[in-house]
Amino acid sequence: MYLKNESVVTEFILLGFSGRWELRIFFFFTFSLIYSATVLGNILIMVTVTVSSTLHSPMYFLLGNLSFLDMCLSTVTTPKMIAGLLTENKTISIWGCMAQMFFMHFFGGAEMTLLIAMAFDRYVAICKPLNYRTVMSHRLLNGFVILSWTIGFVHTMSQMVLIVNLPFCGPNVVDNIFCDLPLVIKLACIKTYTLELFVIADSGLLSFICFILLLVSYAVILVTVWRRSSEGLSKALSTLSAHIIVVTLFFGPCIFIYAWPFNSFAGSNILSVFYTVITPLLNPIIYTLRNQKMQGTMRKLWFLLVSSTQN
Repeated sequence: MYLKNESVVTEFILLGFSGRWELRIFFFFTFSLIYSATVLGNILIMVTVTVSSTLHSPMYFLLGNLSFLDMCLSTVTTPKMIAGLLTENKTISIWGCMAQMFFMHFFGGAEMTLLIAMAFDRYVAICKPLNYRTVMSHRLLNGFVILSWTIGFVHTMSQMVLIVNLPFCGPNVVDNIFCDLPLVIKLACIKTYTLELFVIADSGLLSFICFILLLVSYAVILVTVWRRSSEGLSKALSTLSAHIIVVTLFFGPCIFIYAWPFNSFAGSNILSVFYTVITPLLNPIIYTLRNQKMQGTMRKLWFLLVSSTQN
Protein backbone atom coordinates (compact mmCIF):
# COMPACT_ATOMS: atom_id res chain seq x y z
CA MET A 1 0.00 0.00 0.00
CA TYR A 2 1.41 3.39 -0.92
CA LEU A 3 0.42 6.99 -1.38
CA LYS A 4 0.25 8.36 -4.87
CA ASN A 5 3.08 10.60 -6.05
CA GLU A 6 0.83 13.62 -6.39
CA SER A 7 0.13 13.62 -2.65
CA VAL A 8 1.98 16.54 -1.09
CA VAL A 9 0.46 16.38 2.39
CA THR A 10 2.84 14.66 4.81
CA GLU A 11 0.96 15.38 8.03
CA PHE A 12 -2.46 16.33 9.31
CA ILE A 13 -3.41 18.90 11.95
CA LEU A 14 -5.82 17.66 14.60
CA LEU A 15 -7.82 20.59 15.93
CA GLY A 16 -9.25 18.65 18.86
CA PHE A 17 -9.86 20.90 21.84
CA SER A 18 -8.26 24.21 20.88
CA GLY A 19 -9.92 26.49 23.41
CA ARG A 20 -8.47 28.51 26.26
CA TRP A 21 -5.28 27.30 27.94
CA GLU A 22 -7.01 26.85 31.31
CA LEU A 23 -9.69 24.66 29.76
CA ARG A 24 -7.09 22.53 27.99
CA ILE A 25 -5.23 22.00 31.27
CA PHE A 26 -8.49 20.88 32.85
CA PHE A 27 -9.11 18.45 29.98
CA PHE A 28 -5.52 17.20 30.22
CA PHE A 29 -5.82 16.16 33.87
CA THR A 30 -9.38 14.87 33.43
CA PHE A 31 -8.63 12.70 30.40
CA SER A 32 -5.33 11.54 31.93
CA LEU A 33 -7.17 10.29 35.02
CA ILE A 34 -9.87 8.65 32.90
CA TYR A 35 -7.33 6.92 30.66
CA SER A 36 -5.28 5.72 33.64
CA ALA A 37 -8.43 4.35 35.28
CA THR A 38 -9.41 2.69 31.98
CA VAL A 39 -6.08 0.90 31.62
CA LEU A 40 -5.83 -0.13 35.27
CA GLY A 41 -9.49 -1.16 35.50
CA ASN A 42 -9.44 -3.32 32.39
CA ILE A 43 -6.10 -4.88 33.33
CA LEU A 44 -7.55 -5.66 36.76
CA ILE A 45 -10.51 -7.43 35.14
CA MET A 46 -8.24 -9.42 32.79
CA VAL A 47 -5.92 -10.48 35.63
CA THR A 48 -8.82 -11.37 37.93
CA VAL A 49 -10.56 -13.47 35.28
CA THR A 50 -7.30 -15.22 34.36
CA VAL A 51 -6.02 -15.93 37.87
CA SER A 52 -9.25 -16.83 39.70
CA SER A 53 -10.53 -20.34 39.09
CA THR A 54 -14.02 -19.29 40.23
CA LEU A 55 -14.29 -16.99 37.21
CA HIS A 56 -13.37 -19.57 34.59
CA SER A 57 -16.81 -19.47 33.00
CA PRO A 58 -17.90 -18.39 29.49
CA MET A 59 -19.29 -15.03 30.64
CA TYR A 60 -16.08 -13.97 32.37
CA PHE A 61 -13.95 -15.33 29.54
CA LEU A 62 -15.79 -13.05 27.11
CA LEU A 63 -15.64 -10.20 29.62
CA GLY A 64 -11.85 -10.52 29.82
CA ASN A 65 -11.61 -10.30 26.04
CA LEU A 66 -13.93 -7.28 26.04
CA SER A 67 -11.67 -5.57 28.58
CA PHE A 68 -8.66 -6.15 26.34
CA LEU A 69 -10.43 -4.67 23.31
CA ASP A 70 -11.65 -1.67 25.32
CA MET A 71 -8.13 -0.97 26.54
CA CYS A 72 -6.71 -1.24 23.01
CA LEU A 73 -9.48 0.94 21.55
CA SER A 74 -8.78 3.70 24.06
CA THR A 75 -5.00 3.46 23.61
CA VAL A 76 -5.21 4.02 19.86
CA THR A 77 -6.34 7.64 20.24
CA THR A 78 -6.36 8.85 23.85
CA PRO A 79 -2.58 9.25 24.56
CA LYS A 80 -2.13 11.28 21.35
CA MET A 81 -5.15 13.41 22.23
CA ILE A 82 -3.90 14.03 25.78
CA ALA A 83 -0.44 15.02 24.55
CA GLY A 84 -2.02 17.41 22.03
CA LEU A 85 -3.74 19.32 24.81
CA LEU A 86 -0.37 20.68 25.98
CA THR A 87 0.96 21.69 22.55
CA GLU A 88 -0.07 24.29 20.02
CA ASN A 89 1.13 22.19 17.08
CA LYS A 90 -1.26 19.21 17.09
CA THR A 91 0.11 17.34 14.10
CA ILE A 92 0.14 13.69 13.14
CA SER A 93 2.01 12.12 10.23
CA ILE A 94 -0.04 10.81 7.35
CA TRP A 95 0.98 7.24 8.19
CA GLY A 96 0.22 7.83 11.85
CA CYS A 97 -3.22 8.98 10.74
CA MET A 98 -3.68 5.86 8.64
CA ALA A 99 -2.59 3.71 11.60
CA GLN A 100 -5.15 5.38 13.86
CA MET A 101 -7.97 4.71 11.42
CA PHE A 102 -6.82 1.12 10.83
CA PHE A 103 -6.67 0.16 14.50
CA MET A 104 -9.79 2.13 15.46
CA HIS A 105 -11.92 0.11 13.04
CA PHE A 106 -9.98 -3.09 13.75
CA PHE A 107 -10.68 -3.05 17.48
CA GLY A 108 -14.11 -1.45 17.00
CA GLY A 109 -15.28 -4.12 14.57
CA ALA A 110 -13.92 -6.86 16.83
CA GLU A 111 -15.73 -5.40 19.85
CA MET A 112 -19.04 -5.20 17.98
CA THR A 113 -18.81 -8.89 17.17
CA LEU A 114 -17.76 -9.80 20.70
CA LEU A 115 -20.75 -7.95 22.16
CA ILE A 116 -23.03 -10.09 19.99
CA ALA A 117 -21.25 -13.19 21.33
CA MET A 118 -21.85 -11.93 24.89
CA ALA A 119 -25.54 -11.45 24.10
CA PHE A 120 -25.71 -15.05 22.82
CA ASP A 121 -24.00 -16.20 26.01
CA ARG A 122 -26.65 -14.44 28.12
CA TYR A 123 -29.43 -15.92 25.97
CA VAL A 124 -28.19 -19.48 26.54
CA ALA A 125 -27.56 -18.85 30.25
CA ILE A 126 -31.04 -17.43 30.89
CA CYS A 127 -33.22 -19.26 28.38
CA LYS A 128 -31.38 -22.61 28.13
CA PRO A 129 -29.71 -22.99 31.55
CA LEU A 130 -29.63 -26.81 31.50
CA ASN A 131 -27.71 -26.82 28.21
CA TYR A 132 -25.44 -23.88 29.07
CA ARG A 133 -22.21 -25.80 29.68
CA THR A 134 -22.76 -27.99 26.65
CA VAL A 135 -23.52 -25.15 24.24
CA MET A 136 -20.95 -22.65 25.53
CA SER A 137 -18.00 -24.98 25.13
CA HIS A 138 -14.36 -23.90 25.04
CA ARG A 139 -14.32 -24.58 21.32
CA LEU A 140 -17.26 -22.24 20.71
CA LEU A 141 -15.78 -19.53 22.93
CA ASN A 142 -12.45 -19.67 21.12
CA GLY A 143 -14.37 -19.56 17.85
CA PHE A 144 -16.20 -16.41 18.99
CA VAL A 145 -12.92 -14.67 19.82
CA ILE A 146 -11.25 -15.69 16.55
CA LEU A 147 -14.35 -14.63 14.61
CA SER A 148 -14.42 -11.22 16.31
CA TRP A 149 -10.78 -10.50 15.44
CA THR A 150 -11.31 -11.76 11.89
CA ILE A 151 -14.36 -9.56 11.33
CA GLY A 152 -12.52 -6.59 12.80
CA PHE A 153 -9.61 -7.12 10.40
CA VAL A 154 -11.84 -7.61 7.34
CA HIS A 155 -13.91 -4.58 8.32
CA THR A 156 -10.94 -2.23 8.60
CA MET A 157 -9.06 -3.59 5.58
CA SER A 158 -12.12 -3.22 3.34
CA GLN A 159 -11.94 0.54 3.97
CA MET A 160 -8.22 1.12 4.34
CA VAL A 161 -7.30 -0.42 0.98
CA LEU A 162 -9.37 2.33 -0.64
CA ILE A 163 -8.36 5.21 1.61
CA VAL A 164 -4.61 4.65 1.85
CA ASN A 165 -4.12 5.48 -1.83
CA LEU A 166 -6.16 8.68 -1.82
CA PRO A 167 -4.22 11.78 -2.96
CA PHE A 168 -3.96 14.50 -0.29
CA CYS A 169 -2.73 17.86 -1.53
CA GLY A 170 -4.30 20.21 1.03
CA PRO A 171 -6.04 21.31 3.16
CA ASN A 172 -4.83 19.05 5.97
CA VAL A 173 -6.90 20.12 9.00
CA VAL A 174 -8.98 17.41 10.73
CA ASP A 175 -11.63 18.90 13.00
CA ASN A 176 -11.52 16.13 15.58
CA ILE A 177 -9.39 14.68 18.38
CA PHE A 178 -8.10 11.89 16.12
CA CYS A 179 -8.04 10.91 12.46
CA ASP A 180 -11.54 9.74 11.61
CA LEU A 181 -12.61 8.18 8.33
CA PRO A 182 -15.36 10.60 7.25
CA LEU A 183 -13.25 13.69 8.01
CA VAL A 184 -10.04 12.42 6.40
CA ILE A 185 -11.90 11.31 3.26
CA LYS A 186 -13.19 14.87 2.78
CA LEU A 187 -9.60 16.16 2.58
CA ALA A 188 -8.75 14.10 -0.50
CA CYS A 189 -8.10 15.94 -3.77
CA ILE A 190 -10.69 13.90 -5.65
CA LYS A 191 -14.45 13.52 -5.47
CA THR A 192 -15.25 11.10 -2.66
CA TYR A 193 -19.03 10.83 -2.82
CA THR A 194 -18.93 7.13 -3.73
CA LEU A 195 -16.34 6.43 -1.04
CA GLU A 196 -18.45 8.20 1.58
CA LEU A 197 -21.40 6.04 0.59
CA PHE A 198 -19.18 3.01 1.10
CA VAL A 199 -18.29 4.25 4.60
CA ILE A 200 -22.01 4.47 5.38
CA ALA A 201 -22.56 0.94 4.08
CA ASP A 202 -19.51 -0.45 5.87
CA SER A 203 -19.11 1.35 9.20
CA GLY A 204 -22.48 3.03 9.67
CA LEU A 205 -24.64 0.14 8.53
CA LEU A 206 -22.51 -2.40 10.42
CA SER A 207 -22.92 -0.41 13.64
CA PHE A 208 -26.65 0.01 13.13
CA ILE A 209 -27.31 -3.64 12.25
CA CYS A 210 -25.25 -4.94 15.18
CA PHE A 211 -27.05 -2.57 17.53
CA ILE A 212 -30.48 -3.68 16.32
CA LEU A 213 -29.51 -7.36 16.54
CA LEU A 214 -28.36 -6.88 20.12
CA LEU A 215 -31.53 -5.06 21.13
CA VAL A 216 -33.64 -7.77 19.49
CA SER A 217 -31.69 -10.51 21.28
CA TYR A 218 -32.20 -8.82 24.65
CA ALA A 219 -35.90 -8.37 23.90
CA VAL A 220 -36.22 -12.08 23.05
CA ILE A 221 -34.52 -12.98 26.33
CA LEU A 222 -36.80 -10.74 28.38
CA VAL A 223 -39.97 -11.96 26.65
CA THR A 224 -38.92 -15.59 27.13
CA VAL A 225 -38.24 -15.05 30.83
CA TRP A 226 -41.45 -13.03 31.31
CA ARG A 227 -43.53 -15.89 29.94
CA ARG A 228 -42.02 -18.18 32.56
CA SER A 229 -42.33 -15.98 35.66
CA SER A 230 -42.39 -12.35 36.71
CA GLU A 231 -39.70 -13.00 39.33
CA GLY A 232 -37.39 -14.30 36.64
CA LEU A 233 -38.00 -11.16 34.62
CA SER A 234 -36.64 -8.89 37.36
CA LYS A 235 -33.58 -11.10 37.73
CA ALA A 236 -33.01 -11.10 33.97
CA LEU A 237 -33.35 -7.32 33.87
CA SER A 238 -30.75 -7.02 36.60
CA THR A 239 -28.38 -9.31 34.69
CA LEU A 240 -28.92 -7.70 31.28
CA SER A 241 -28.99 -4.06 32.37
CA ALA A 242 -25.19 -3.84 32.42
CA HIS A 243 -24.98 -5.32 28.92
CA ILE A 244 -27.67 -2.96 27.61
CA ILE A 245 -25.88 0.08 29.07
CA VAL A 246 -22.54 -0.91 27.52
CA VAL A 247 -24.13 -1.65 24.14
CA THR A 248 -26.12 1.60 24.00
CA LEU A 249 -23.21 3.80 25.03
CA PHE A 250 -20.84 2.08 22.59
CA PHE A 251 -23.07 1.93 19.52
CA GLY A 252 -24.95 5.22 19.95
CA PRO A 253 -22.03 7.54 19.10
CA CYS A 254 -20.78 5.17 16.37
CA ILE A 255 -24.13 5.27 14.59
CA PHE A 256 -24.32 9.07 14.75
CA ILE A 257 -20.75 9.52 13.45
CA TYR A 258 -20.58 6.86 10.74
CA ALA A 259 -24.15 6.64 9.51
CA TRP A 260 -24.19 10.31 8.51
CA PRO A 261 -20.56 11.14 7.59
CA PHE A 262 -21.34 13.80 4.96
CA ASN A 263 -21.91 16.72 7.30
CA SER A 264 -19.86 17.39 10.40
CA PHE A 265 -21.63 18.81 13.41
CA ALA A 266 -20.65 20.66 16.56
CA GLY A 267 -20.94 17.62 18.82
CA SER A 268 -18.60 15.36 16.84
CA ASN A 269 -15.70 15.95 19.24
CA ILE A 270 -17.90 15.15 22.23
CA LEU A 271 -19.16 11.91 20.65
CA SER A 272 -15.62 10.93 19.68
CA VAL A 273 -14.43 11.47 23.25
CA PHE A 274 -17.40 9.49 24.51
CA TYR A 275 -16.76 6.24 22.64
CA THR A 276 -12.94 6.37 22.69
CA VAL A 277 -12.34 7.73 26.21
CA ILE A 278 -15.48 7.38 28.33
CA THR A 279 -17.03 4.12 27.12
CA PRO A 280 -13.89 1.96 27.63
CA LEU A 281 -13.92 3.07 31.28
CA LEU A 282 -17.57 2.08 31.73
CA ASN A 283 -16.76 -1.60 31.14
CA PRO A 284 -14.73 -2.07 34.37
CA ILE A 285 -17.04 0.25 36.32
CA ILE A 286 -20.29 -1.46 35.29
CA TYR A 287 -19.06 -5.03 35.46
CA THR A 288 -17.27 -4.63 38.81
CA LEU A 289 -19.70 -2.40 40.70
CA ARG A 290 -22.71 -4.47 39.62
CA ASN A 291 -21.13 -7.91 39.94
CA GLN A 292 -20.79 -9.18 43.50
CA LYS A 293 -18.87 -12.28 42.41
CA MET A 294 -16.28 -10.13 40.64
CA GLN A 295 -15.99 -7.82 43.65
CA GLY A 296 -15.56 -10.74 46.04
CA THR A 297 -12.86 -12.31 43.87
CA MET A 298 -10.98 -9.01 43.60
CA ARG A 299 -11.06 -8.60 47.39
CA LYS A 300 -9.66 -12.12 47.84
CA LEU A 301 -6.87 -11.46 45.34
CA TRP A 302 -6.05 -8.16 47.04
CA PHE A 303 -5.95 -9.89 50.45
CA LEU A 304 -3.62 -12.59 49.09
CA LEU A 305 -1.38 -9.96 47.48
CA VAL A 306 -1.15 -7.94 50.71
CA SER A 307 -0.50 -11.06 52.75
CA SER A 308 2.30 -12.23 50.42
CA THR A 309 4.03 -8.83 50.52
CA GLN A 310 3.90 -8.71 54.33
CA ASN A 311 5.39 -12.16 54.61
